[in-house]
Amino acid sequence: MARADITDLFRLDDLLSPEEKAARDTVAAFVDREVLPIIGGHFRDGTFPFHLVPQLAEMGVLGANLQGYGCAGMNTVSYGLILQELERGDSGLRSFASVQGSLCMFPIHAYGSDEQKERFLPGMAKGRVIGCFGLTEPDFGSNPGGMRTRARKDGDDYVLNGTKTWITNGAIADVAVVWAKTDDGGPESVRGFLVEKGMPGFTARDIPGKFSLRASITSELSFQDVRVPARNVLPGVVGLRGPLSCLNNARLGIAFAVTGAAIACFEGAREYSLSRASFNGKPVAGYQLTQEKLADMLQDIVKAQLVGLRVARLKDEGKVTPVMVSLAKRNNVKSALDIARVARSIYGANGITDAYPPVRHMLNLESVFTYEGTHEVHTLVLGKAITGIDAFD
Repeated sequence: MARADITDLFRLDDLLSPEEKAARDTVAAFVDREVLPIIGGHFRDGTFPFHLVPQLAEMGVLGANLQGYGCAGMNTVSYGLILQELERGDSGLRSFASVQGSLCMFPIHAYGSDEQKERFLPGMAKGRVIGCFGLTEPDFGSNPGGMRTRARKDGDDYVLNGTKTWITNGAIADVAVVWAKTDDGGPESVRGFLVEKGMPGFTARDIPGKFSLRASITSELSFQDVRVPARNVLPGVVGLRGPLSCLNNARLGIAFAVTGAAIACFEGAREYSLSRASFNGKPVAGYQLTQEKLADMLQDIVKAQLVGLRVARLKDEGKVTPVMVSLAKRNNVKSALDIARVARSIYGANGITDAYPPVRHMLNLESVFTYEGTHEVHTLVLGKAITGIDAFD
């Protein structure tokens, strides 16, 4: 499907550098050529298109905004744009790239030893080593400080026990960045552990029955007396600051990315409404209610584009704050989800099938609405910034 010029109503392309546009266009062409023809089938079958990973690596998508170790070293805007194009294909594929780069490669790059960086990052950038991020637990999602996973020092090793759940890439990961409490078990005792596939006592199983992110691997990780050598402990960070910094890094990319799903839904609904005839042969697009829906969708896309671009520029300038990222994630995901739902209605009965994109994006975005900080959590982050009162307790 040809891209609609109206989608760039505010001429955001004029604000992008040639390098940023080239990165976006390379991934956009890949999505059109390799992803869109097959992704509906993978969603239907509940399978991840693993054969695309080498191509993602070749384009520099994995760890795109990191420097050195075979990473592309792109700026945040370029990174956001390539994630947007992957999201236009499917949240499952974008989630793979987000987890690999922002949640796994980033903490190793930021907090790892030189030996850890050399051991893991080049292979991860090439897609030969897959990572996952273990923070969420069955009883603790929005409150990571309550985690029950423990790591007990024993000689030159740590002995790890606990469970992590809703872990993207879990069952296919070669290394898991796992956060666990040590010492007295307080929130500031949290450390990051690089748990490698094959370590005795470490198992991963897929979570069945998903109606969302079906073209993605989602797993539960179990650790039963897993001996992790001290050389696999991230030395550069202690406390919840470690995992929370990873989440904030990933949220920014997600806030930018989800507009890709919104664009896919809007452009598909626009084209469908122009080609679908209703009463007296008049196209659905010719009716006032349909035009109102399309106008609302475009308005929200433009706002989300401006928010995403601005917060990414601020990140590149070293001026971004977690509150800014919370607003961007909260606004853009909610807008994308609303757009997917409205787009679905324009397709009528056809909109509930996987032959068209809206219902697939709508179901995926229900997960994105929750992960990387729920909509409600980001509401409270903004509420505290506005009032100075912490309502979390």
